[in-house]
Amino acid sequence: MDDAKKIEILEHLNNASKNTLGETLTITYTDVSDEHLSATMPVNSRVHQPYGIMHGGASCVLAETLGSCLSLINLDTSKFVPVGTNINSNHLKAIREGIVTGTAKFIRKGNTMHVSQIEIRDEKGHLINHTTMTNNIVPVGKV
Repeated sequence: MDDAKKIEILEHLNNASKNTLGETLTITYTDVSDEHLSATMPVNSRVHQPYGIMHGGASCVLAETLGSCLSLINLDTSKFVPVGTNINSNHLKAIREGIVTGTAKFIRKGNTMHVSQIEIRDEKGHLINHTTMTNNIVPVGKV
């Protein structure tokens, strides 16, 4: 994928996040290739649970957002859309503040189903969360 295509995809995804949960959590798409999609999210009081650490649900939102968008950018959206059907998320390390980066990669990219893995890491590279996600690929109008 050339740099112009990367910029086009990242701008599209970031603009499409307006008025969504992604915007509420300040998820910003930062890198894309033919094999992966990455985004950052700040960890602050907006995503904390009562103990002052990142809420597991916030990790799940980042992971599912990345997994869904990875499928989306690999489809002809005039014909097909990805619909999330399963997410399995393991919270491995607590984080109180900073920036996390999630990266989604395909495990399987089939015609009717995409399975991706998403790793969320802190600024030091520590693995905070590991998620697998399944998207069914559904014809437009069948959602």
